[in-house]
Amino acid sequence: MEKISKPINKYLKYALIGTITGIANGLFGSGGGTIAVPAMVHFLGAEEHKAHATAISVILPLTVVSSLFYISKGYADWGLTSWVTAGGMAGGYIGARLLNKCPGRLLRKIFAIFMAAAGIRMIL
Repeated sequence: MEKISKPINKYLKYALIGTITGIANGLFGSGGGTIAVPAMVHFLGAEEHKAHATAISVILPLTVVSSLFYISKGYADWGLTSWVTAGGMAGGYIGARLLNKCPGRLLRKIFAIFMAAAGIRMIL
């Protein structure tokens, strides 16, 4: 019985983290990484760098699904989308390069500061 319950618990954690991340991404337009990264580190034991890289990989299909819904409802501003996408691609490249150079402990602190600042900004 023990051998069966451990894999089931592991897959339930995966599914729960994915579901919560997907809901946050669809509801807020982003934010999945703020849930996925800490969840993968604390509940799945993932190493900090792998959690960040994996979160990006997970968020891509979530964003595609959410985008299709928003586009079908006419919510997308294509002018804004093109400019922000161009900047986002450049920033994504720079961020991915920096991830390889950033120690896990520093990465965790920067991520925490970013999440706290975003939370404070949303409250005010």
